[in-house]
Amino acid sequence: MKCLLIASESAEVLFHWTDPEFQQNIQAQYGASQEEGQGLPAFEDSISTLFAPIIISCSTMVDRLGDSYTSFTTENNHIYVLHQFDECLYIAVNGDGEEGEDDLRRKIYVMKKIIEVLFGMVTLSSNLLRRELRPQDTEQRARLWKHLQSLLETYSHLRENDQSFLVEAVERLIHPTLCEQCIEFLERRLVQQLNSSVERAREEVLHAFILVHTKLLAFYSSRNASTLATSDLLALIIMAQNMYPSNTDLDDPGPEVRNTNNHSFYTPEPSPTDRDSNKRGSTPVFEFMDPDIQMAEDSLQTLEVPPPDPSTPRRVFLEISSKDGLYPMMPHSMYCLPLWPGITLVLLTKIPTNNVAASVYKYLEAFAKLEKRLSEGQEGSAATRGTLTIHDIRSKLDKFIKALGPSDLQSAQLQNVWTEFKNRAFARGGTGFNKDLIPWCKNMKTQLCGIYRQCFLIDSGPGDIPQRLSPGLQERAQTMVQEKLMDWKDFLLVKSKRNITMVSYPDFPGLIHFICVDRSTGQMIAPSLNITERTTSELGKGPVAQFIKSKVWSLVSTTRRFLRKGYSTVTLRDGDFYFCYFLWFENETGYKLEAGDIPILPDDSAPIGMLAWDYYRKLLRYYSKNHQGEVVKCYELLTVHLGVIPTEIILQHCRQLASKLWEPSRNPLL
Repeated sequence: MKCLLIASESAEVLFHWTDPEFQQNIQAQYGASQEEGQGLPAFEDSISTLFAPIIISCSTMVDRLGDSYTSFTTENNHIYVLHQFDECLYIAVNGDGEEGEDDLRRKIYVMKKIIEVLFGMVTLSSNLLRRELRPQDTEQRARLWKHLQSLLETYSHLRENDQSFLVEAVERLIHPTLCEQCIEFLERRLVQQLNSSVERAREEVLHAFILVHTKLLAFYSSRNASTLATSDLLALIIMAQNMYPSNTDLDDPGPEVRNTNNHSFYTPEPSPTDRDSNKRGSTPVFEFMDPDIQMAEDSLQTLEVPPPDPSTPRRVFLEISSKDGLYPMMPHSMYCLPLWPGITLVLLTKIPTNNVAASVYKYLEAFAKLEKRLSEGQEGSAATRGTLTIHDIRSKLDKFIKALGPSDLQSAQLQNVWTEFKNRAFARGGTGFNKDLIPWCKNMKTQLCGIYRQCFLIDSGPGDIPQRLSPGLQERAQTMVQEKLMDWKDFLLVKSKRNITMVSYPDFPGLIHFICVDRSTGQMIAPSLNITERTTSELGKGPVAQFIKSKVWSLVSTTRRFLRKGYSTVTLRDGDFYFCYFLWFENETGYKLEAGDIPILPDDSAPIGMLAWDYYRKLLRYYSKNHQGEVVKCYELLTVHLGVIPTEIILQHCRQLASKLWEPSRNPLL
């Protein structure tokens, strides 16, 4: 039994997701046999009635005590985790024992991240966010909630089955030559042609990347693009998987390549130059050491590709860094173009009015700082100190509002509130900078978020020219990449299932599994963990692989609990297995730096990871304080060994494995 709810302080449901069991339980409890067509509103009423006492209790405790509870367990062992973000209360529930407090807290933060990516700076205004999450139109609300529910289910599926989402890092396909060729193709052909086309409607492609399931084949960013944050990239992968889910049964190579435990295979040369000497022609093929084993190409070739979606791309809000600083939630357009089932091209474009969002963020930041200082009791000149003050932005904000134009209702409202703010703060007869100005700071933030919403969230009117790459340009981009990868598509689908093809570890006897993560780049490397009956992995198939997988998932959860308490090394024995976890820092030359102390986090802090809250970015900043002038990198290694291996041998393996994995000649992550 699982549930996630977002509610306002007045117990109004802003979003809900429940699994079938939880829904049946509520319907049984409230006798919800409703008339046809009344299902959604009736269920909303039931779930609102169920959670109203909890929501009201939280609000009361905050009002009277200035504090509230973050979790509790009921008599029937249902776990409730709660977190208040501004005026929105998130509640996650589990009643089947499959999720603990950490899992539920992570789900809450991931849901918040997804909402930020979809709604941008509107999330900074609780009043506007409530209206976005709960549209008055019932059908529109149902569509929005269904989309959010689908994204949450996609994330939950990936976290339960994909190692990259387990450790929250991006996994790249390990084939350096093909990766390099694809990056060069994206740069010199695809992005160049798109950005020089008149059909791009003044949009500029900033990032282009190719996904094979959830793994990254190639990623290219234009020269004037900001680095894409790992948290944003993971969120985009969730969205891409939600649009075009990976179908394991279809993408699985099938029984012809099951029995590979005793065979190693090699990959073809990327581009054969001598066609005459190539007996099989110019098409690269899989080749195995055993000639009797052939790849099941026919089943893959018969898969039909859905047609490209000519509709307006999805607007997403991502972090960018510039010479002026860091700007969260800047608007981009996301084009997700399916190449073949399991292989997708994603384009991220900068929209023409992007500078408006940057200006809005600067003004929001200035008013938020002023409000904070006034709330702390600072008044007068003390309240306006800082790098960007109200005095600094006064003339700029006047010009900004003037440029928006007076005819628009939202602009007129912003002008009125700003005029009143100036009269109170700057005029001789005004109140000046004191606590009386706090409500007007809030009003200014709401109006600025309203401008942001109007510019980037509301669809253009019928008379407006759509600002997006034309459907024809999208189709051409899709065709170009398909032609480039036509000879490789089958290989890529199999490679994504067997990214590291070590059948055994001759240099590391007793090693069963490992995960190594470069937290500086947000990328990871690990052997595959395919557990279906059809697919054989390094761990075998079916129950054996499932057993090892459950151990790995448990190990990651355990190490996060120790990391939260300040431990960077964990070794433990569990039955027939021996687990190790190490977190360490290095400089640019690969020299291991002194461990030092890691900050201890409270139990109710944000979950450790990179998707919902980038813990490792904070950790690197904290550690780098004592290494000024050095580029500090952070790494993690998790290993699973057979318990019969002596401890000193296991530790030696871990040191050697960490060294081998990050050699540039072996690993394309560097």
